[in-house]
Amino acid sequence: MEATSTQVRTGTIPPVVAARWALWTFVIVNLVIVEALFLTAGTGKNGVLTVAKFFGLHAAVLMLFQLLLVARLPWLDRRIGMDRLTVWHRWVGFTLLWTILTHAVLVVLGYARLDDASMTKTFFALAGVPASLLGMGAAAIIVVVAAVSARNVRRRLRYETWHGLHLLLYLALGLAFVHQLQETTTFSYSTPAMLYWWALWLFAFGALVTGRIVMPLWRNAYHRFEVTAVVLESDDVVSVHVTGRHLDRLPARAGQFCIWRFPGHNHWWLANPFSLSAAPDGRTLRLTAKAVGSTSAGLRHVPVGSRAFVEGPYGAFTSLHRTRPGALLIAGGVGITPVRALLEEEPAGDVVVLYRARSEDDAVLVDEVRTLVADRGGRLHLLTGRTGEGSPPFEPDSLLALVPDMTERDVYVCGPPAMTSTVLSTLRTLKVPPRQVHAERFGLA
Repeated sequence: MEATSTQVRTGTIPPVVAARWALWTFVIVNLVIVEALFLTAGTGKNGVLTVAKFFGLHAAVLMLFQLLLVARLPWLDRRIGMDRLTVWHRWVGFTLLWTILTHAVLVVLGYARLDDASMTKTFFALAGVPASLLGMGAAAIIVVVAAVSARNVRRRLRYETWHGLHLLLYLALGLAFVHQLQETTTFSYSTPAMLYWWALWLFAFGALVTGRIVMPLWRNAYHRFEVTAVVLESDDVVSVHVTGRHLDRLPARAGQFCIWRFPGHNHWWLANPFSLSAAPDGRTLRLTAKAVGSTSAGLRHVPVGSRAFVEGPYGAFTSLHRTRPGALLIAGGVGITPVRALLEEEPAGDVVVLYRARSEDDAVLVDEVRTLVADRGGRLHLLTGRTGEGSPPFEPDSLLALVPDMTERDVYVCGPPAMTSTVLSTLRTLKVPPRQVHAERFGLA
């Protein structure tokens, strides 16, 4: 059963917990199978090469797990959230890097000992073997992508540059697949091993292609999204209204976001994740964005009647995860957009909204939020002022003074990274149960 604001989940496993159990069960089962294949495949030509094979097998499993984490599978995304899946993808990626480097060094060392030669001479000798050369190519690409994904380097790169380099990982995966295919001791030494590896690779690649290519193309061909209105909310905020065919069949929920492209207006690779700023009604979708970059600033110039290419909806910032009748919605800046959408799902009852903005003039959609809160008999606290001015509104004492019963509520948090981190830290200090805290930090990188 999916919980909504009027259906609070009680006595069942939370969706995020169920999804994590399913994901980690999948990983553990495959690791057990790989361990069994390793133990039954026999040893290598010496002890070092045997250990190298061990790391190589686990590198293959990590690669396939990486594909699943970014395949945007709806069941996982709606329960765990793209933000958490992306963080896991990042850390698994660095684990994969060190696993591959260990495998490569041990292979060279193992053959150097076997041939009683230097590692340099052995390296170049292995480079002349097609199977080894393919593995070296895959490893080199992964090293380059890992280097540009380090935080200090990533911050200096444009998203488009980083994303273009990141796409090379698909080439690395192809090289790694052929490399493993040619390594008969690990891929096809027995019929069960061959069937297992083919099934795993096909499942991972199939999930990726379905989630990232087939599903978006099918949905856009089916719904034929079109811009119906562009509304200037303020000098630097714009709302874009999009309609399409059969939108009542689009599985979108308040609080989710889509990745939006407007062909003919921007380059194809210029896309942004924008939250739905109104609850989907089966007829239209609305995004509201603040001009913080070239893509979002240009939304005001999108022609009415033009096509839109929409990926999604994505995200776990929804009422699916509700556990309590009362709700506390905390937003900062343009982070009010998914909160405003969630308000439309709230029945008349116990809802409190804390909205942080520099001034009332900077408070995006504040009039709509005020009306929705009033209609539901809730409370709105507009917390204005610059960071560092006055008493910090999200320190434990301040937050507790505003909402004394917050431990009895579901708490939704969306805003700038610094604000979100501060609020989450305060909620931990105040001992708000983790299952009642819902936050999403979405981004494409």
